[in-house]
Amino acid sequence: MYVRVVDIADAEALRAIYNPEVLETTVTFDLEPRTLEQQEEWIREHQGVRPCLVAVDDEQFVGEKGARGERICGFAVLNYFRERPGYTTTVENSVYIHRQARGRGIAELLMRQLITAAKDCGYHSLIARIVGDNAGSIALHERVGFHLVGREIEVGRKHGKWLDVVEYQYVIPED
Repeated sequence: MYVRVVDIADAEALRAIYNPEVLETTVTFDLEPRTLEQQEEWIREHQGVRPCLVAVDDEQFVGEKGARGERICGFAVLNYFRERPGYTTTVENSVYIHRQARGRGIAELLMRQLITAAKDCGYHSLIARIVGDNAGSIALHERVGFHLVGREIEVGRKHGKWLDVVEYQYVIPED
């Protein structure tokens, strides 16, 4: 297992991980699955200072084929937190793991490397906005050093349900 920066050829593998979550769960507030073209554009947007990292499983053959025929079993990404210039040192993170690859420590590996990437890109703070009942994601973020900073009540609606969001924060220590 290793982690690398996303490649445009990983688009179909990322769609195979992300789109079932869009259609079947509340872990993302997206309502429409991504097309291949949308996923490729999304990857282009995440090849610079808001990187996307992918976990590659070269032994277990779990996951979807990405660039160079590798098996992509998860990804983690940094996104803009807010548009106003004063927020430029803060980013929001997301992490998604292939359903057959969960429980193997992949999300933690990705998150730890994403924190390092965020620091290398000059960010100071990471925010995780997690649907309130996603215990696995909450536990993951706490394991890697995030702290609960708030709860937003019924701010999302999906599959006919009102959804809360808990907000976690990680402040990158200064050297």
